[in-house]
Amino acid sequence: MTRRRITLACAAVGLAVVGLAAQPAAATPGKAGKPGKHPARTATVRLLSLNDFHGNLEPPTGSSGTAIDENGKSVPAGGAAYVAAHLKQLRDKNTLTVAQGDLIGASPLISAAYHDEPSVQFLGDVGVTASAVGNHEFDEGYKELQRIQNGGCHPTDGCSPAGKWKGAKFDYLAANVLKEKKNKPILKPWTIRKINGVRIGFIGVVTKTTPSIVTADGIKGLKFEDEVKAANRSAKELKRRGVHAMVLLVHEGDQVPAGQKPDDCNVIAGAGTRIAKDADPDIDMVLAGHTHQQYVCSVPDPKGNPRFYSSGSSFGRVITQIDFQVDKRTDDIVRSSVKGDNHVVTRDVAPDPATEKFVQTWKDRVATIANKPIGKITADLNRTPSAAGETTLGDVIADAQLASMKDKGAQVAVMNPGGVRTDLIYKASGSEGDGVVTYGESFAVQPFSNVMGVTSLTGAQLDKLLEQQWTSAGEKILQPSSTLHFTIDRSKAIGDRVSNITVDGKAVDPAATYKVAANNFLLGGGDGFAAFTEGKDQVLGPIDLDAFVAYMGTASPVAPPALDRISGR
Repeated sequence: MTRRRITLACAAVGLAVVGLAAQPAAATPGKAGKPGKHPARTATVRLLSLNDFHGNLEPPTGSSGTAIDENGKSVPAGGAAYVAAHLKQLRDKNTLTVAQGDLIGASPLISAAYHDEPSVQFLGDVGVTASAVGNHEFDEGYKELQRIQNGGCHPTDGCSPAGKWKGAKFDYLAANVLKEKKNKPILKPWTIRKINGVRIGFIGVVTKTTPSIVTADGIKGLKFEDEVKAANRSAKELKRRGVHAMVLLVHEGDQVPAGQKPDDCNVIAGAGTRIAKDADPDIDMVLAGHTHQQYVCSVPDPKGNPRFYSSGSSFGRVITQIDFQVDKRTDDIVRSSVKGDNHVVTRDVAPDPATEKFVQTWKDRVATIANKPIGKITADLNRTPSAAGETTLGDVIADAQLASMKDKGAQVAVMNPGGVRTDLIYKASGSEGDGVVTYGESFAVQPFSNVMGVTSLTGAQLDKLLEQQWTSAGEKILQPSSTLHFTIDRSKAIGDRVSNITVDGKAVDPAATYKVAANNFLLGGGDGFAAFTEGKDQVLGPIDLDAFVAYMGTASPVAPPALDRISGR
């Protein structure tokens, strides 16, 4: 594998000029992963990290199964057996493997059917030693997360075919997730690992926005502190214990322009950069996730010193490698020695045989359910947005949800784009035939088991809801059913971007009442759609996946709809 390495050795000069922006560090010549000889007063350490695995034991498909490589080309990437193979290639005797959360949750059926125990087992088996929690680790509630960490059979479904769950082999870290009453973390806030004769402290935090992007019932009684506040508290605790080499694992990150190469640093500075800049200067590097992007950067810490900051895409498509020296006299990381890059988990290597066998075992166990045909499509249904943010798959899901709630009076339905996890591809993924959609494929699209519901909103509240597609943090365009049309104008101020709203072809009356269907995540105000909480007469219906399966059975073959429900740009 060829790859471009970056070092922080020259970054300090650049920081004096550019101020606080995240910057790529200078490229260094020489062969990757060979830092050279160093005096005996330093110890060499290598970190390998990954993030947002989301239970992708099998090679992901569609756009989720490709990555942009160092040449700017889109190549097939990901799959547990390939992750294991690449980790073996990259690992040396002084290596620790860590992660930045969302390892589970929103997972394909092969993992989700068994509450992600197979994925956690795999990650432990390939050497992950610590991980920040991600927001998706809370998809089944924090008590289920504690079971995954500590062991025991599922309280409702019992033990999996593998027997009693023994618990994760690695530590989940959650420094900023506290019990409200006791003000104590629900899991370890930090952990210490010894490697090559030196100690390294790892701190884990999750995005403080978690309460707005997970179902409220699962995190009742918890509070999510500011990430920097919690990280700094943990850094002080580690320092009191004589640990000076510190790494922050954070499930938060930044966005990047389309087509970014693995080691580029064209980040659009956001929450990730804020944390990376503001965290205690005793923290030597920040490894990020959450946004499913790849970048390798340097940011200034509060003292102006360069600090390594990176993220490794998602779904097991990228592994981040960081090499550095620890000064044995100070027990601290030598910042100028830090070199890092992102490796695409290509499929041009031999897959790891043991992992292949492991994945096949779970694939066989879930095959009867996963391979069941549920309907047909005439072409790909994907998440590629129009200029207005509308997608063919989002539209079809909204249509399915409307159909499922028609008997409850629903007139329109909307789907949150973040709940559409992968594409439906026309070409057969197995022996089912082209155009055939299986239960496993549909589950991969909607893996959350949200409950459908319908609520009454006035026309004014519906307008308010659609305006909430934009916040200072960005946009989340709701995918509409065929009965809902509207126009957007991003050039206008937030709160005044939506016009020409129609329901069944008629202009919306601000004083009239409309029955709007959505999943329980949205109905609870998730993703910042607080207008839903003003609704009245809420009635619940089927699981969202069941609604989709039923629709595919009655509407097949389903063709990609015209992207004309949202106009403007």
